Amino acid sequence: MKIVTICGAGIGTSAILKVSAERALQRLGIDADVTATDVASLALEAEDAQVILTTPDHVDDIGRTFADVVVIDNILDQEELVAKLEQALG
Repeated sequence: MKIVTICGAGIGTSAILKVSAERALQRLGIDADVTATDVASLALEAEDAQVILTTPDHVDDIGRTFADVVVIDNILDQEELVAKLEQALG
């Protein structure tokens, strides 16, 4: 399973989301490859992704995708990440 986290530059918010998502997935007992990227590289990185994690300010940048788009309001809130990933992957 592949999950892609995105932000504008691919080094700030997406990196934090990546680490938070990995922790949430560990709690859920789900094995997944989590990749952080920038909006410009998203089409290539998310080509085979099942889930795209983003913040509300980048939803419109995603475009057409077959992946489930999961919007995270608070990237540091583990409970929000666990609940939303469980819903998307369950």
